[in-house]
Amino acid sequence: MSPAEQFAQSLIGQQGSRWRLPTPALVVDLDRLEANVARQAARAKAAGLALRPHAKTHKSAFVAKAQIAAGAVGACCAKPGEAEALAAAGVTGLLITSPIASADVAERCAALTRLDPGLMAVIDNPVGARVLQAACEAEGAEIGVLIDVDVGMGRTGVANVEAAVALAAEVAGSPRLHLVGVQGYGGSWQHIEGADKRLAAVQAGMARLSAVVEALRAGGHACALITGGGTGTVTADAATGVLNELQCGSYVFMDNQYADALGADDDGAFQTSLFVQSRVISANAPAWVTIDAGLKAFATDGPPPRPLTAPFVGLAYFYFGDEHGGLPRPTGGPVVLGDRVELMVPHCDPTVDRYSAYHLVRGDTLVGIEPIQAARQSR
Repeated sequence: MSPAEQFAQSLIGQQGSRWRLPTPALVVDLDRLEANVARQAARAKAAGLALRPHAKTHKSAFVAKAQIAAGAVGACCAKPGEAEALAAAGVTGLLITSPIASADVAERCAALTRLDPGLMAVIDNPVGARVLQAACEAEGAEIGVLIDVDVGMGRTGVANVEAAVALAAEVAGSPRLHLVGVQGYGGSWQHIEGADKRLAAVQAGMARLSAVVEALRAGGHACALITGGGTGTVTADAATGVLNELQCGSYVFMDNQYADALGADDDGAFQTSLFVQSRVISANAPAWVTIDAGLKAFATDGPPPRPLTAPFVGLAYFYFGDEHGGLPRPTGGPVVLGDRVELMVPHCDPTVDRYSAYHLVRGDTLVGIEPIQAARQSR
């Protein structure tokens, strides 16, 4: 444990310790996180939909277990590295949502069934079925598979009904594989502004997914699980009635991108619970001050981070280098070196990936530190 980590641990439980963290620090408001988890669980239950939240957002066994305790059936992982890290920490009911396409990845999936016998994997090509079958034979394992369907993004997934039926036949001829259902995810729909526009996009994509489901069932193939969706489309997914499981994940934190796109829509009615805490390290320039959170502290594919701590609220953050950020000098009083400022993050998933731990707070007190087990799992 580093000196900074030791110091942070020593602060747990002390009044005002939220504002004494080694910076930059990734901070989670536990009250808000718990409220977000409970709200999405209740929404899914009311709609009659299972919830398997995507762990690529938080990459943390602590958050995944909180979601499962609230009713989630498991967790989604983008890739085997995330699944391995979470399974090692005791999370089960995992679904790897990126298509399996090579023998080495298939072997890792087969081995992972030792920790999570219910592990499921996604394929969109006969090669995926073949390498999974071979890996399971070698491991003595069985895996449930889902056929990934391109619902309009062109990123992954079978392109048409014929390809889906052919792939289902490949799975049927693989004794160690069991076809569980299909996956259809429209990532580009999640940040469409306006509930009506998101609904239209979902309806078009789900028509493609429905056609595949109907063809598979007509051919005698099992298709019990129809999974997909995200934070921005929960209302539309429920209204469309095609999915029976939701993969939404970012609702736990609610970053800038989602807050801007969803606005006052019901899909956006979650509290911001994730922050990066920084502090002023230089105030010599007449027009701005420098803080210790720059390009390395945030994902940069969204709008700039937004300061949420007085007197910096509403001021326009700018990147000032790898380690530094800038804020206009606030009016109405001096800036003191060491002043703390927490910022709303631009895009939660890749921002989280830059850190090794969450600092959990209630009010102004640090109440715990939790590792981010699946951070930087790039394979």
